[in-house]
Amino acid sequence: MASSETVEDDDRWHEQVDLSKLLLGPKLGEGTHGKIYWGNYNDESVAVKVSKVPDDPDCDEKRDIHGTVEKKFNQESALLLRLHHPNVLKFVGVWRQPPVFGIITEYLSGGSLRSYLNKIEHQHKSVPLPTLVSMALDIARGMAYIHSQGIVHRDLKPDNVLISEDFHLKIADFGDACEEAHCHLLADRAGTLRWMAPEMMKQKKSYNRKIDVYSFGLMLCEMIAGTIPFEGMAPEAVVFGVLNKDLRPTVPQRCPPAMRELIVQCWSSNPGKRPEFWQIVKVLEKFETSLASEGSLNNLVLNLTSQHGKKRLLLHWIQKLDPIHHSDKLINTAYNRRPIMVS
Repeated sequence: MASSETVEDDDRWHEQVDLSKLLLGPKLGEGTHGKIYWGNYNDESVAVKVSKVPDDPDCDEKRDIHGTVEKKFNQESALLLRLHHPNVLKFVGVWRQPPVFGIITEYLSGGSLRSYLNKIEHQHKSVPLPTLVSMALDIARGMAYIHSQGIVHRDLKPDNVLISEDFHLKIADFGDACEEAHCHLLADRAGTLRWMAPEMMKQKKSYNRKIDVYSFGLMLCEMIAGTIPFEGMAPEAVVFGVLNKDLRPTVPQRCPPAMRELIVQCWSSNPGKRPEFWQIVKVLEKFETSLASEGSLNNLVLNLTSQHGKKRLLLHWIQKLDPIHHSDKLINTAYNRRPIMVS
């Protein structure tokens, strides 16, 4: 695993680029930590995340905001420097000219998974199962790689998954991400409530990468159901229901049993019972093979007994592999490139 680093510590930070070659276009969206613009850099389409801090340094509140924005910028830039995988948004470069900070990434013309799901819903359609499995595989492979690098995303949801022109999905927006070894040092409550794991809702400091697995389970259910988790419920009701009633969204009856079981395992209230993403990849690959050969998931065999003899649906082909070997395989599938820094 790569060691912890900040942007200032990275020698590549000091490489110069010609800012006159960067053209900002229309705004694509707005998040907690900045606005996203379409841009053109070196005659290539890019996405540019721009964060601006308040101008008045004498105000305590604005000084706090300045510190938060700069910290988030440094944190996200440092993590993006380390991530090189086909299912993770490609990092192009950054600039740091206070009060303005910018992060440049590749531009994906397909928009977000959120916009795709909204379009499907408005057309009163559902995502075809083979397409759903393929999309889920892209997300799981990206997250398996991210976790293999010791990083927790902390805000996995359809808004933060982007679609390329050739319809491949990539994980984006690492503004709330952290190194798993240091997440407990952060006092903030990251993430988005409807996709947030119970341990995050409780603001426990002992959470780990399994919070991303929980979010993935909610995403799978949403992709099948066509509605956002806990739609129509007030935030307070969601928190109360999840923490006190073990509330989860309703999985549609049309969902194949094997997919339903994967969803239920992912959003278990016990983080230790949630699978790792590399295991989820294996499960989804099994789904993909079954769909290609049989046209359905109906013939997948389910193991009905657990270690304790209690009957419970457990996917028998979630096998325990050597995590180190699997992490090496994930890293070897990544591609290498050298990001550009702007100072």
